[in-house]
Amino acid sequence: MVHAVQENRATVIHPTAIVAPEAQIGRGVSIGPWCTVGSHVVIEDNAELISHVVVDGHTRLGAGSRYFPFCTIGMAPQDLKYKGEPTRCEVGARTVVREHVTIHRGTASGSGLTHVGDDVLIMANAHVAHDCWLGNRVIIVNNVVMGGHVVIDDDARIMGSAAIHQFVRIGHAALVGGVAGVEADVIPYGSVLGNRARLVSLHWIWLRRNGVQSAEIHRMRKAYFTLYPKVDEEGTFATRLEAVRRDFGADPRIKEILAFIDAPSRRGLVRIARGDYTTAETEGA
Repeated sequence: MVHAVQENRATVIHPTAIVAPEAQIGRGVSIGPWCTVGSHVVIEDNAELISHVVVDGHTRLGAGSRYFPFCTIGMAPQDLKYKGEPTRCEVGARTVVREHVTIHRGTASGSGLTHVGDDVLIMANAHVAHDCWLGNRVIIVNNVVMGGHVVIDDDARIMGSAAIHQFVRIGHAALVGGVAGVEADVIPYGSVLGNRARLVSLHWIWLRRNGVQSAEIHRMRKAYFTLYPKVDEEGTFATRLEAVRRDFGADPRIKEILAFIDAPSRRGLVRIARGDYTTAETEGA
């Protein structure tokens, strides 16, 4: 996913590209045929616009990031309240944005900033709406769409054609299955499937691939099934939550999940699935 940049290369701007004189262009930048770069744009060192890329607004493109044909970065948001305010868009270092992706700048009524972190991969035809915040190492698969103000934490995976409602939070290293409609928040390490999306497990593959030991995974599994039992049992969610705090609250990853649940939310938590579901843990996850 990460593109290896060639250091100390010369900046190259194709003669068909239209680059505003006021734009700030770093060292080793490559701007290919038929690209358009606006006057308030900052492009950091070794970034590459392959061809037919449009970058507008108060937008910053991170060092070593790459942009494939027909993507647009920093264009005006699809928000009827937007009146041309100088809001911002930023994309982090080494991030890859594939064909036909749209990333819109923020709104004055929101945070004023759309942020995409470092080492992110956004595959073709995805849409990142105004005021969204994507952390580092996030993977967004083809045709994913986001409403405004969505927050996706580090290492999350959003599979193809998922749709995420505005103001939804996706926790650290969570997995959203393909074609899922996500209307509510997904806990860190959570795995959701379906339309509408329901929590089916934790994201076990990510945990194993990232060096989490079996003993910790076992504790996380026990905590998960304490909070979300396989069948309806006596006791409210609040009582189960307190049991998890008491029995597993010292574990850093469980503490992260508890902090996510406690944080303010516009959408609430995604519901648990009932029945026989398998997780959408693919090789791309």
